[in-house]
Amino acid sequence: MENRIFNSTLRGLTFLFMILLLQACGSKTSAPETTPVPDAIVEIDTKAYSDSKGVGKFTEVKLEAIDPARAELGKAVFTTKCTTCHKLTADKFVGPGLEGITSRRTPEWIMNMITNPELMMKSDPVAKKLFEEILTPMANQNIGDEEARNILEYLRQNDNK
Repeated sequence: MENRIFNSTLRGLTFLFMILLLQACGSKTSAPETTPVPDAIVEIDTKAYSDSKGVGKFTEVKLEAIDPARAELGKAVFTTKCTTCHKLTADKFVGPGLEGITSRRTPEWIMNMITNPELMMKSDPVAKKLFEEILTPMANQNIGDEEARNILEYLRQNDNK
């Protein structure tokens, strides 16, 4: 009788162990058929020209001859809101130097960066790379569309000297 109880208990424990083992090994989701490939690492040279328009509302900016009046308005805004971090030379200050910026970036990219730097640093590859290099996020200065266009004229004027 003891033998039957022992054998019955042993079978019950073995059965329980097998169920637990199967549950531990099982999965509720099936494995993917292919292993996901990580995003390719793309090297971006932030000093080189990029034809990216960036991310934001500026998708097409028509440029004409530099407007000195707009450039003067842009200089005033730039002096008030931008010189804390940027120089008009190639020298890095808090942010990157802006000399030649209009020959390296599209007008759309520049205006998107000025008006919405958070979105640009989150979504635009060039802005992300700049952030990695500079290690300081560009502050949103709440610059409006017209002010951004005036700053663009000022930057164009500086680059054409």
